[in-house]
Amino acid sequence: MTRSMTGFGKAAGEFNGQAITVEVSAVNSRYLDCNLRLPPSWSALDPVLKQTIRKHIQRGKLTVTVNRKRTMSAAKSVKFDAGIAQQYLDAAKELTSMIGSYETLPLSVLAQLEGVLYHEEADEDLSAVEPILVEIAEEALAQLDRMRANEGKALADEIRQRIQLIRQGVAAIEARLPELNAMYEERLRSRISELRTETNITDERMAIEVALMADKSDVTEEVVRLKAHLEHLEEILGSKEPSGRKLDFLTQEVHREVNTLGVKTRDANVAKDVLGLKAEVEKMREQIQNIE
Repeated sequence: MTRSMTGFGKAAGEFNGQAITVEVSAVNSRYLDCNLRLPPSWSALDPVLKQTIRKHIQRGKLTVTVNRKRTMSAAKSVKFDAGIAQQYLDAAKELTSMIGSYETLPLSVLAQLEGVLYHEEADEDLSAVEPILVEIAEEALAQLDRMRANEGKALADEIRQRIQLIRQGVAAIEARLPELNAMYEERLRSRISELRTETNITDERMAIEVALMADKSDVTEEVVRLKAHLEHLEEILGSKEPSGRKLDFLTQEVHREVNTLGVKTRDANVAKDVLGLKAEVEKMREQIQNIE
């Protein structure tokens, strides 16, 4: 199936009181390029996520962002530092003694002083996090894949339309081949007559000139190859495997054959057809750049 290289996917899940979201965005790239953004404490899961991505994606530049929102109970536990609290109490007692006051430090004030109460991170078992994160990531990748498949289908339909337009242009040129060949034959005869007027012309020189003239004029082979390339393009578009690179290579071959047609032919009508072909091939190449 033809797939686009651009798209977006998002999925969410929960683990141990944590809300986890995975967002995946993809754009064009010649190769697979993954940029992962994980919470620092989950950085060890980077290779696992990249391996998961490679199962789904062949080409494209991906940005994968993993976020988590933790509840207090899941994230941290509250601890009391008795030593720091005692230091505050001793300092308060010394201060009240100096000023002749009998006030005591209220618990509500003591609890707000720096270091008395603190949060302690709970230890995380990444081996338990891994399967949950992979499951959420695969859901996001599946959503991305559906978007890429839909866009790929639309691209394939447009490319098929381009192929049909190019095929029509090639057919128009092919229909003129008998007339063009007659013109080239007349030029060839004229050239042979010119050569015969030269007193020092040899049979070998004559054969070379005739062969060069014929090769420079006949576009039958280019037309045949173009038709074959267009058929091959349609076959590849129907393939289930990633086909972007094959399509790109084959489109370059189509472009080369069209250029050769333009160079060989000296007919105004054919030149006009060739310009139209070049425009359609260029549009097709731009669309193919977005296919995986």
